[in-house]
Amino acid sequence: MHGRESIGEVIVNNVFGRRRQMSKKVRTEAVDFLFDAILSLKDKEECYTFFEDICTVNELLSLSQRFEVAAMLRDGNTYLEIAEKTGASTATISRVNRSLNYGNDGYDMVFERIK
Repeated sequence: MHGRESIGEVIVNNVFGRRRQMSKKVRTEAVDFLFDAILSLKDKEECYTFFEDICTVNELLSLSQRFEVAAMLRDGNTYLEIAEKTGASTATISRVNRSLNYGNDGYDMVFERIK
């Protein structure tokens, strides 16, 4: 929560599309250290090496699944098509869709860069 907002205000702000920023609790020196490590990776093979050490197989597959879901949502696929192709639950698809519509535009930024 930000400042003196109640939990209800936070929910209303997020649901009704007011931009939300990453929680100050997430913006820590430890997370900065992790992001610096990720930014130091030079190629896809180094990414595999690092992420296979730092993530479980399921964590890495979950991240890649969300990214694939986001791409399919941007391409206009239905929830059913996405669920069938990716195995993602409708809850996961809905969360990704909410991030695409009301998040910080991180997905859009990355998709524009990897065109």
